[in-house]
Amino acid sequence: MSSAMGDTLSRHLALSARQAPDEAAFTFVDFGAGRDGNSVELTWSELDTQVRTVAAGLRRSGAVGERVAIVAPQGLDYVVGFLGSLCAGAIAVPLFPPDLPGHGEKLAAVLADAAPALAISAHEQREAVADFCTGHGIASVSRVVSVEILMQSAGTAGTEARTAREPQPEDCAYLQYTSGSTRTPSGVEITHANVCVNARQALEAYDVGGRRNCVVSWLPLYHDMGLMLGIVMPVAGRMRSVTMAPLDFVQQPVRWLRLLTQYDGALTGAPNFAYDYCVQRVPPEERTGLSLGSVAVMINGSEPVSPRTLERFHEAFAPSGIRRTTMRPSYGLAEATVFVAASPAGEEPTVTPFDRDLLAQGTARVAEPAEGGSITELVACGRPTDQEVAIVDPATGCRQEDGTVGEIWLRGPNIGRGYWGRPPDGESFGAVMTGGYPADPAQRWLRTGDLGIWHDKQLYVTGRIKDLVIVDGANHYPHDIELTVENAHPGVRRHHTAAFAVPTDEGERLVVVAEHTPAVTDPQTSLDEVTRAVRGAVAVTHAIAVHDFVYAPPGTVPRTTSGKVARSACRAQYLAGHLTATKHAALKGSGTA
Repeated sequence: MSSAMGDTLSRHLALSARQAPDEAAFTFVDFGAGRDGNSVELTWSELDTQVRTVAAGLRRSGAVGERVAIVAPQGLDYVVGFLGSLCAGAIAVPLFPPDLPGHGEKLAAVLADAAPALAISAHEQREAVADFCTGHGIASVSRVVSVEILMQSAGTAGTEARTAREPQPEDCAYLQYTSGSTRTPSGVEITHANVCVNARQALEAYDVGGRRNCVVSWLPLYHDMGLMLGIVMPVAGRMRSVTMAPLDFVQQPVRWLRLLTQYDGALTGAPNFAYDYCVQRVPPEERTGLSLGSVAVMINGSEPVSPRTLERFHEAFAPSGIRRTTMRPSYGLAEATVFVAASPAGEEPTVTPFDRDLLAQGTARVAEPAEGGSITELVACGRPTDQEVAIVDPATGCRQEDGTVGEIWLRGPNIGRGYWGRPPDGESFGAVMTGGYPADPAQRWLRTGDLGIWHDKQLYVTGRIKDLVIVDGANHYPHDIELTVENAHPGVRRHHTAAFAVPTDEGERLVVVAEHTPAVTDPQTSLDEVTRAVRGAVAVTHAIAVHDFVYAPPGTVPRTTSGKVARSACRAQYLAGHLTATKHAALKGSGTA
């Protein structure tokens, strides 16, 4: 792949169509059509033709320079609609249909913020999308169209495509909305240069590209990692992309593993919980026939990587040929397009035990098992590729030395140019370290809001500043507490726990909301037992008292559109008294906030 700053996905697509017109480019596997799925495919030539035709239709609809929302289900039309918007010189807004359960308000908030002029949906969903926009007062959307309608209205697309202005690297390509929950939606402005540079960084870090590799992904295309993996990297690296619907993975995760078996040299990725989900939901009899030895890369990112998950996944699928070096713990975020750092190629993930108490105080010291005491095991996220990472004291703006916890700051050509509709404030984009010069663009950094350390030449992410549980002046990382809770009793559902602090008359106190497993049909009978187990485990492991423990039904703990636990949303629901729980198991006489 060329590293020229003049790259755009439009130019990469045109080049692939000329040089490899008949090679398979994008395949969508629809498991709603049968056990093995029904595959629909586009070659590079077919994809280029459809994309250029849709771009012509969008230009004729007045979309140049306007936002175009993609509210279609997962599939080839999503790919064509997104790339067509980019090639037309519009600003794509990758989203999801209104029928995604539990996320209607998020969709309405994003549409209100982006104010798109057009929306692209599935042909049969156009009326539902239009009704949704009307019902939520989204007045900017003048039309809801489909890829089919745009292609019909394009006319002589070939002639128009040759004379139309190509999008420029500095133009905004799309708005990537972060998957937060309660705060006002923030759309990161990603330029054509940003996205192509970040694709090159990721291709280099994972050492993939061309015919030797194939992307296999179930991640939603509206999510930053799903978009990069499923569409951007395949176009930039000329790799075949094979995608499926997220729901098809959730229903039967073995489908993902069978596709990884089918395609040699596969590059794939998922959040940490998905690997545990495969261990839990793919029984030994379904693992027969899986051959995972040829999988090139399995990215583990988007949420904290658990050492236990790495071990459980390898133990379960080692007989299927999976190699430890295939798993690549990674770090990224939407503000950096997505990719920032990955564990080194050809190396097993690095797991380091740190002294938990010292880590809470801001110092990373490797703990020896013989020492006893409290230990936190962290998985390294490796090193950045062609971008710079600094650990900075969030209060003073001073760079921290290795082994000291601080905020992760970033700079590089992949950093988005700001939040849509927000004036530059220097708080997120354009931050300057103490002693720096704000007028010098080379000294401006992105503040990520993530906490981390440098240790032994690798980046470790320790948590989010906004999620820190601070009780009696001591810092506690919520994912540490959540892991302890999930291991305290088999009735607690994995990856469905939220730990957060709430104000009380005695100061900030810890609240834990944990779903019980679906197998627990009468949670009331085991509530006292589970509560004692949770309180005891948290007290012993973290030296903190659980102020309130909510043992809740499955589906209670809110999640972001990317599947992560939404702690801030859970906290807001708790404070508003909206949680549906078996019982609030509060400390006697302490009350609840």
